Amino acid sequence: MGILFGCGIIAFLDEAVFHQLLHWHHFYDRSTQAAGLVSDGLFHAFSWFATVASLFLFADLRRRGALDTRRWAGGILVGVGAFQLFDGLVQHRLLGLHEVRYGVDLLPYDLAWNGAALAFLVAGVLVLLAVRRAGRRRG
Repeated sequence: MGILFGCGIIAFLDEAVFHQLLHWHHFYDRSTQAAGLVSDGLFHAFSWFATVASLFLFADLRRRGALDTRRWAGGILVGVGAFQLFDGLVQHRLLGLHEVRYGVDLLPYDLAWNGAALAFLVAGVLVLLAVRRAGRRRG
């Protein structure tokens, strides 16, 4: 459940910061400006749908007394890292939907983008492994 929240929240931050505030790119930059804006709107809708849906799941876990906040936090980190790595490797490199930024040397941006993604992903996996180990010791 935390993974969905992590995907939704990082997608929202990506769209708000890099698409709207900095104007570095659109979700889909291989067409017209209008198509780019429509793609940003769809991307924004996805990010909020994922975020809100995950919060309903969070509330349900809490209501049933099944919420493990450490697992939730680890899931968030995994979701952030996995989404950002997917964005950097698949959407930027493989499909060429857009770049992080145009008119600059992309290597530092790609290294920072994908490096941060790996850091989030590894941190999340480590948290989830620690939660699993702690659960085995109790059981």
